[in-house]
Amino acid sequence: MATRTAAQMREQAKVEYDAYLAACPSRQLLDRISDKWVGLVLSALAGGPLRYGELGRIIAGVSPKMLTQTLRGLERDGLVERRVTPTVPVRVDYELTELGRSLLPVMRAIKSWAEQHMDLVNAARAEYDAAPATA
Repeated sequence: MATRTAAQMREQAKVEYDAYLAACPSRQLLDRISDKWVGLVLSALAGGPLRYGELGRIIAGVSPKMLTQTLRGLERDGLVERRVTPTVPVRVDYELTELGRSLLPVMRAIKSWAEQHMDLVNAARAEYDAAPATA
């Protein structure tokens, strides 16, 4: 059996990513980007850097705890950069990284699809809810 370098093993692992497998690391990433707050934060940051308070005002309904958790997760995954400016008071800005910007077309498409199809989804829900329950 031929010996493989670490780079070759990483490249082979990339080829083998399969989100249908329970142990696949891509599942964690799918879990992150499918969160409703993530999509809204990424969309809000599409226009450029924003401060924490600005994000909270733009994204109605997000609690400070959820906004903080979302931003930390996005920063950990390399999708958002947190920039601290040492002023009084300290200024903290959040901005999409290049990797985060590469996800924008997908997130925008999902957001747009949801907005365009909400009436149809509501109609389907109403029809489903009105139908008699079946076993």
